[in-house]
Amino acid sequence: MNWEAFPPRVHIQEVVTRDGLQIEPRFLPTADKIALIDALSQTGVSKIEVTSFVSPKAVPNLADAREVARAITRRPGVTYVALVPNLRGAQEALDAGMNELNLVLSVSETHNLANMRMTPAQSLAGFRAIVEAARGTQTTLNGSIATAFGCPFEGAQPEPKVLEMIENFLNIGLHSVTLADTTGMANPRQVAHLVAAVRRQFGALPLTLHFHNTRGMGLANVLAALDAGADRFDASLGGLGGCPFAPGATGNISTEDLVHMLDEMGVYSGVDLARLLERARALPSLIGHDIPGQVAKAGRSGDLHPAPTRLAAS
Repeated sequence: MNWEAFPPRVHIQEVVTRDGLQIEPRFLPTADKIALIDALSQTGVSKIEVTSFVSPKAVPNLADAREVARAITRRPGVTYVALVPNLRGAQEALDAGMNELNLVLSVSETHNLANMRMTPAQSLAGFRAIVEAARGTQTTLNGSIATAFGCPFEGAQPEPKVLEMIENFLNIGLHSVTLADTTGMANPRQVAHLVAAVRRQFGALPLTLHFHNTRGMGLANVLAALDAGADRFDASLGGLGGCPFAPGATGNISTEDLVHMLDEMGVYSGVDLARLLERARALPSLIGHDIPGQVAKAGRSGDLHPAPTRLAAS
């Protein structure tokens, strides 16, 4: 691994109020969501995925998408994102003034049918209508490829299939791409190969990696992606989240754990870890249970402690 080749700046993109909250056992009140987003806006993250304009029947925890999107305080320099499943959701997100729309399909046909009730080709066709709806606006469009590193129903997805989907995204007018490890099946060698292949074929395309820590490899996969030229990562405060339509899809990589690792390595992210930890440590009282993130519990590596009193006595 070539540590000196790491990018000079890594962009951290917070997804807790969308991906993090969507499978929580209880609904977080709208006012608490707004306050959390406003606090995260002050931490230095590059993007915040605010919510999803999806059917409340499908994802009840995000039924207040309109209210949240309209009430948050927008901070200059932060991009506010909404996930949209279809044209109707895109129109609502545009009306709410979202800076970016995140369009998601699975490269795996089985997962896309389970998640969207459409084939990937049908989802892609629907994206074209969203591109037209956003034409002439300042809103950017990101295409996320779910199960890019493996599907819980089909297994590994061929690399050429993922690259072809990126090509399809760019051909219809999307501006950036996310590769999502939807159920935490990725491993560092696989990540390095795929990110390197994307860089060879698509050059400086804005590329985000979305990792889950389902099997404990989330931060290792970040390191592999950094080494291969990636500089944008989704993460969720406290490590919350998961896909409600995929078996075993537990939480995302923890934002504060990711930022702590980068800080300790001297990799600049622009994120204030102290503020982030304050928000992470307040999460259990908001959601009613412990969080998977580690640094909020253990503290930073540089947090020193007094020597045992028995040493001073001797």
